Amino acid sequence: MAVYVGLDIGGTKLMAAAADGQGEVIRRSPRRATPLGLEDGLALLNRMVQEVAGDEPIAAMGAAIGGPLDWRTGVVSPLHQVNWRGVPLKAEMEGRWGCPFYVDVDTNVAALGEYHWGLDKPQRFLYVTISTGMGGGFLIAGQVYRGMNGEHPEIGHQAIAYVCSNPGAIQCECGVRDCLEALVSGNAIRRIYGKAAEDLEERQWAEVTYNLAQGLRNLMAIYLPDVIVLGGGVATGRGERLIADIKRILATCVRIVPVSEVRLSALGYDTALRGSIVIAMQGLQQPY
Repeated sequence: MAVYVGLDIGGTKLMAAAADGQGEVIRRSPRRATPLGLEDGLALLNRMVQEVAGDEPIAAMGAAIGGPLDWRTGVVSPLHQVNWRGVPLKAEMEGRWGCPFYVDVDTNVAALGEYHWGLDKPQRFLYVTISTGMGGGFLIAGQVYRGMNGEHPEIGHQAIAYVCSNPGAIQCECGVRDCLEALVSGNAIRRIYGKAAEDLEERQWAEVTYNLAQGLRNLMAIYLPDVIVLGGGVATGRGERLIADIKRILATCVRIVPVSEVRLSALGYDTALRGSIVIAMQGLQQPY
């Protein structure tokens, strides 16, 4: 039986799983820390592929990784992995494994995972991740929305009227100071508050939540999604408290457009991994 292999190539962790022809996971590798070096990272990734594939042929592989990247050529340059810039990942993996390999921005892949494995299929679906960085994937009728020239919209790099008790520490890794990602992501939280998200005080969480809600307000006004799902370690770690606080803030500041349903990821840390299996099975569709 040929298997489909999914890979989640994160800034801090690597995950791999193999699925059958129905997309059901049959084997998965233990989560590993992402090596800093490219060669070490690729070697570990290939070992994990071998672990999950076993002796069975691989029909195709899908992968999620941070942007920016070229989803057509499979050349990746993730912002939060400095040693993975300009890497022809598709060519590397197809040459090594002899099967089709598809790679897309992790938030697009995660959106497909949530949509495919979710209980409902909203017409306009926005997935937002708050983890090492912050970004999103927007689906229309189950297809990825892409911008001009097929580029990935970077919702984490919008600007908002923010609140912050340590404004001098705001700095985005894209080089522009006042991005939303620079206020709410895991890296931003460590930079601004000097601690991990799980250690924030309530007054600090209030700032992060307010800033995130203002970003979601913008997205509702522009995209009018039916559903917004929040995932990533920062969001899932705070859990339903985050959702309740965001809804309370949005109820006071979204007036002209409907307030979208906001909920927490149903797949947790497996969202991008499950989505990578979806693109392994379906390939990457032309943009909506």
